[in-house]
Amino acid sequence: MLLLKEKSRERRKTGLFILEGRRELTLAIKAGYAVDTFCYCDALIAFDSFEDELKFDGTVQHINLSLEVYKKLAYRDTTEGVIAMVKSKSHELSELALKNENPFILVAEAPEKPGNIGALLRTADAANLDAVLIANPKTDLYNPNIIRSSVGCLFSRNVGMASTTEIIQFLKDKNCTLYCAALSASKNYTSVNYKGPTAVVVGTEATGLSQEWLSNADQNIIIPMEGAIDSMNVSVSAGILIFEGKRQRNEK
Repeated sequence: MLLLKEKSRERRKTGLFILEGRRELTLAIKAGYAVDTFCYCDALIAFDSFEDELKFDGTVQHINLSLEVYKKLAYRDTTEGVIAMVKSKSHELSELALKNENPFILVAEAPEKPGNIGALLRTADAANLDAVLIANPKTDLYNPNIIRSSVGCLFSRNVGMASTTEIIQFLKDKNCTLYCAALSASKNYTSVNYKGPTAVVVGTEATGLSQEWLSNADQNIIIPMEGAIDSMNVSVSAGILIFEGKRQRNEK
């Protein structure tokens, strides 16, 4: 279990990842994730207090951990004595089901910091976006820090991962307008129309978006800056753009 917690190679090899916390586990089960092994610490929580809520079938192994072992495995002190080994899912675009014929999608190109990825997922959940697509991924999606910083929103959203080229084609096939956050040839983010099928695309704070995105954008958009710097944290920027889109879509 420690290897799953610490090594992305082990997660890829086994198809399992570590999940802490009652809320996170409940969201994962609701999203159709299968639990392989369920561990709990009865010094912190009684198993029968949530057995019915989590609705495990008979194939799930249950392990009662000592408090000492639990503390070695847990990232946080607030996970209520609950840790599970869960089977990961495929995030290929071919398996991404968009139920909305007028989708609103967030794309992040090559995000590396788990905290930023988690924050993007939380923002996408808050706005009830149809999907989050990660282009040219640099970080294992089941990194415990992503799960922790997303507070389980990794499981509440459609998440797809692919190359920039593949995601651009996917979005074009869905007739999405591509709005790329960029400094050059840009319009104010409030002046474009998000009401149709839309993808908002953000890059890294250090390098921005690749030329492939900029060449395929329907329009570059920008958040005007009034301070000494010309960029914001990527998750903050994405939140501003997304909720402008939500505001327009909610207009009557």
